[in-house]
Amino acid sequence: MACNWEKVSLGASGLRVSPLGLGSSYGLGAHEVERAFERGVNFLFWGLRRRDGFGEGITRLARRNREDLVVAVQSYSRVGALIGPSVESALRTLKIDQADLLGLGWWNGPPPRGVVDAALALKERALVRRIAISCHHRPAFEALASDPAFDVVMVRYNAAHPGAEREVFPRLGPGTAGVLAFTATRWGSLLNPRLMPPGEATPRASDCYRFALTNPSVHACLAGPRNGAELDEALAALDRGPMTPEELAWLRRVGAVVRDEANANRPIRLLDKAWRALSLPGT
Repeated sequence: MACNWEKVSLGASGLRVSPLGLGSSYGLGAHEVERAFERGVNFLFWGLRRRDGFGEGITRLARRNREDLVVAVQSYSRVGALIGPSVESALRTLKIDQADLLGLGWWNGPPPRGVVDAALALKERALVRRIAISCHHRPAFEALASDPAFDVVMVRYNAAHPGAEREVFPRLGPGTAGVLAFTATRWGSLLNPRLMPPGEATPRASDCYRFALTNPSVHACLAGPRNGAELDEALAALDRGPMTPEELAWLRRVGAVVRDEANANRPIRLLDKAWRALSLPGT
């Protein structure tokens, strides 16, 4: 897809979203959420950390513009019986009747049927419209995307982790699950001047979002700005448009070095392993 301000279809989900979505986890406040909507961002993801300010921004916008918003909430529950209460609590806090998207967080294989059934029950009750699933284990995506329960798959994809180009995107047929990319900056390490290879410029955050959105298999990409300046930089991705082949080659060179240099970041690796253990089918 092209990086621009036109709304895009999130796969076959029927949801029309801005190509850049905003996540709640990093502290963006209500005023900035409203300002982003005025700029054209309608995809708001109340995710891992349900920050009060971000939630207040959704509430304010929903009072005036609910039909124009796509609001996602996320649950990391490993017990099906806890998903409903989590979603209902989110809806009460946001003062909305329905979430457009329910994200099932960090499943590295097919979730237990009880979890899927609980999500589908919320859909039947009209508390959520569509269901997404996030995953870090690329071989699992073919099965996840082929499951009719899931309307959207959330894929880790950035210049340091481009493996989805080989292992995920070719296995997603046309007209199937929407593809939502996340961790575009690789937790900020792609923006770290100390990790740059000699002679290479340090990427901007907008470069990282442009990298993800330039791939035609990606429908939308999540950003996690902390403040107004970081929001403006994220939005610049859509103003600047798709990457040229030369820019893509540059960011891939940087990404390969950053991946090797940052592999010593043990907390991220241990967290990934812990969640992978928790996400084994049948648990």
